[in-house]
Formats: sequence, C-alpha cells, structure tokens
Amino acid sequence: MKALIPSGGAGTRLRPITHTSAKQLVPVANKPILFYVLDDIAEAGVIETGIVVGETGDEIREAVGDGSAWGLKVTYLEQEAPLGLAHTVLIARDFLGEDPFVMYLGDNMLRDGIVSFVKRFEAEGCAAQIMVTQVEQPEQYGVVQLDGDQVIKLVEKPKDRISDLALVGVYLFDASVHDAVRALKPSGRGELEITEAIQWLLDQGNDVKVHRVEGWWKDTGQPEDLLEANRLVLEGSQPANEGEVDGASKLSGTVILQKGARIQNSKLRGPLIIGPNTVIKDSFIGPFTSIGPDCVVEDSEIEHSVIMEECRLRGVRRLEDSLLGRGVVVERSDDRPRSYQLMVGDSGRVGLI
Repeated sequence: MKALIPSGGAGTRLRPITHTSAKQLVPVANKPILFYVLDDIAEAGVIETGIVVGETGDEIREAVGDGSAWGLKVTYLEQEAPLGLAHTVLIARDFLGEDPFVMYLGDNMLRDGIVSFVKRFEAEGCAAQIMVTQVEQPEQYGVVQLDGDQVIKLVEKPKDRISDLALVGVYLFDASVHDAVRALKPSGRGELEITEAIQWLLDQGNDVKVHRVEGWWKDTGQPEDLLEANRLVLEGSQPANEGEVDGASKLSGTVILQKGARIQNSKLRGPLIIGPNTVIKDSFIGPFTSIGPDCVVEDSEIEHSVIMEECRLRGVRRLEDSLLGRGVVVERSDDRPRSYQLMVGDSGRVGLI
C-alpha cells in the first residue's frame, strides 16, 4: 500500500496566515498539522508516500525532507493549480501504479489515526473505503447517503440535506479509481471531485464500504477549527518540563515546557505548551494556548490561542481566541483592561490602545 497526501491548497480560509505559509505547516500544539498526518501514515505501516504540492511546495519540502524522520520514503508530486482531489489522483498515476493507497488530506487531523481503517481495508477488500462522521452543517462537505451500511449516493456540498454524514478527508482506494478519475469532467467549481469519482465506482457496480470515525476529527481549514484542534490535542497531552521555572511562578494543570523555555514571575494554567527558548515574564498563560519557539511574552494575559514562532507580546491584557503568525509583534500603550481577539499574518505589527 502507498499513501497520497494532497497538500497543494491555497488555504484561503486561513488568510492572512497562509499568505506567507503553507496551511499544512500551521502548528497545532507546536507541531505542524502535516506532521500529524505523517505520524498516522507511518503508524499504519505505509512507507511509500506521495505529497502533492503547489505554490508552497518549497516550504513543505524543507519541512518534511525525504520523510526519513518518520521512516517514510517521500516523493513530491507537482500540481499546477488546486484542481480538485480527484485531480491529485490523476497526476499521481505513475507514482501509485496498480497499488492500493490511502489518500489523507494534509490539513486534516484524526485523534485515533488510521490503523483500524487500513486494517479493515486489507482484511475485507473493496474498490473504495470512505471515512465518515456526523456533522451539524453537511452542506459544507461532501455528504454520504446510506441505506443501512450500504453506500448509495455521494454529493459534494449538497443544497438540500440528504444526510448528516460528511466525508472525512481520508480515503482508501484500489486501482479501479484510476478509471474513475479519468472519466470525470470538471464540476461547477472547476474541479475534479473525489465524491464524483466514488459515485462513478458505485455506478459501475464496485463495492464501496463506509467506516465511521473513531474519536474526533478536525478539518483545520478555518481559524475556529484550528483553535479547536489545538484544544483537543492539548487536552490529550501529558505534562513535561524541559525548561526553567523560577520560584515566583506557579504552574497548574497540564503544562508542557519545551527545551530552553523560561518562566519568570508568571502563572501558567494548562493544558498548554510553551516552545523552545520562549520567555514568559510577569504574565498569565491560560488553558488551550500554544506558544511557539523563540517568543517573548511580557506583562500579558493569553488564553485559547495559537502563537507561532518569534512573536513578541508586551502589555497585552487580554488576548484570547487568537491566531498569530510568525514574527508578530503586539504591544499595548495603556493599562486599561480590555479583551482582544486577533488573527495576524507573519511579521505583522499591532499597536493596541
């Protein structure tokens, strides 16, 4: 079995963060989203992995390298434009050959990985195996209609509700999917839709099995989903301390201090993570916060936020539900208490009054 990871999307829903960064490399609990995907693929015993890249390909290549850090062998596949998930299968034809493969979107996260998903496919065999979960707004997803456990229909972002079961961004296919993607024409969105490819397999009499998500699943394409994924990962984490904490500081709950982190006269209430060589001084850091490496936070209060590397925050009271890109500077000019919610792209500078 091989793996195919589509990672070429522009990430428009995460702008301005993704104006300068690949959305798949935005950190959750101080680890790029794509790395969670690679962890899951390696855990499932898959080695040959193709990563489909677009305009952010250089950044992804630099981060992942040859895949050896995960025990994988990575091949990079260029996609000239984000023309749909079925298009990624089309351009990966030579890499995939006749082998079955798992397709795992590079901005999706699953609490329990894909081991049971892959094992079932290998044991039972079928043309396609799709992962689904119940959602409140199915019109935002590809939707699956079932009769019992039998898949009868798939529709991409339906206008009328036919089901509350959404396709999760993880699929398993045998070689018959190559005939399906070659038969497609672009949808109204101008893309080759993977839902239509699976429907084609059904229409041709192929067996398509459904697998319900175990644990949580998050598509991290929007800020609120990314913050929620960060919360979920931190909730399942264990405390660890490789940093320095002075006697005037107090830590409670699950707190992770990475190597070189320094906590001075501050209160930290987990679950949270502080990155390598980051300094927290005269501050309060609350639950569900991830602060990346080489940051400085002084005289500030932060909660339920993702702060990427090399940020500087001074006098910020209080920041919550926020997402700050790399190298962001946020400063306050007065002491009046008020709360802020920010989403700032790389190297942004914000003066608060």
